[in-house]
Amino acid sequence: MTNSPDMKKLFPMGDNWKYDKNLVLQHRLIIGVDEAGRGPLAGNVVAAAVVLNLEEPFDGINDSKKLSEKKREKLFTIIKKQALFWGIGEATCTEIDKVNILQATFLAMKRAIQSAGCTQGLVLVDGNHNIPNLDRKQQCLIKGDALSASVAAASILAKVTRDRQMKKLHSKYPQYNFEKNKGYGTAEHIKALKKHGPTPFHRRSFQPVSIFQTTLF
Repeated sequence: MTNSPDMKKLFPMGDNWKYDKNLVLQHRLIIGVDEAGRGPLAGNVVAAAVVLNLEEPFDGINDSKKLSEKKREKLFTIIKKQALFWGIGEATCTEIDKVNILQATFLAMKRAIQSAGCTQGLVLVDGNHNIPNLDRKQQCLIKGDALSASVAAASILAKVTRDRQMKKLHSKYPQYNFEKNKGYGTAEHIKALKKHGPTPFHRRSFQPVSIFQTTLF
């Protein structure tokens, strides 16, 4: 399936598999970790951890933000089927408000790694911060979702999972148009906040949500 002409047309192969194959020469396994949802005003921050089978590369793995929704959804299914290990972790808006978004992101990443169930290998984390108090060998990689297939795969799982959550929230709170803005602070979203106040899924420690504390929910 992944080697068919149609798949190659949809998902052109990149060099990010080569990056991971070179890195795995030093480490038995590579566990790519990335998150989605650090910046929005509403919703959970979601992280994913993925161990790809580097002996069976497939086309299309890239930074999730550079892929269309259709391609992300297709790859979401392929990654879960192909991966040796994968896991999803989250931190809620309540946890974000309690410990701040950076610490909540680390918490989500730890939960994703634990969920993946892989106890060996190098944890390769997107960004410029290692995960604190993680009893595992790890390395941070700036723009990792563009350089590493494993991190890119994690970014896809995290984003698709979070986008699906925001679509569900949209059905409950359509006035905020979460299906379109995914919780980010668009002009339309801010206007709805002014009119209706925050939902239980808004991050009250974020501005301008903190300004509109009166809620109808």
